[in-house]
Amino acid sequence: MLHHVALEISPDHVAEDSRFWSLAGFEEVAVPEALGDGFTWFEKGGTQIHLMEVDEPSIPSRGHVAIVARDFKETLERLAEAGFEGEERAELWGHRRVKLTCPSGHVVEIMAMAPSRSAKSV
Repeated sequence: MLHHVALEISPDHVAEDSRFWSLAGFEEVAVPEALGDGFTWFEKGGTQIHLMEVDEPSIPSRGHVAIVARDFKETLERLAEAGFEGEERAELWGHRRVKLTCPSGHVVEIMAMAPSRSAKSV
């Protein structure tokens, strides 16, 4: 099980990235006090997204976070209504997937379903 992904973001993107992750179905959770300031965490179904404030964030050009949204259509509608338009990608494993870019520049793939262990790419 993957517990969390940590994404570097500039401090001026915290509010908009927080809004993005909330619209994607994640809830903000408390950050341990021992870490101090500069962190915002979100959780959904036991998986967390950790936003880490840095002055010069590293944003991969192709690397991305992929999340499963069981309410795929509704999630995309919420994001689109807020101005986060996605790009439909080729279906893999028989299910839809869409890539978006959050305000800090990170690519996020929203998947309708995770592939089964026996699934083969087609």
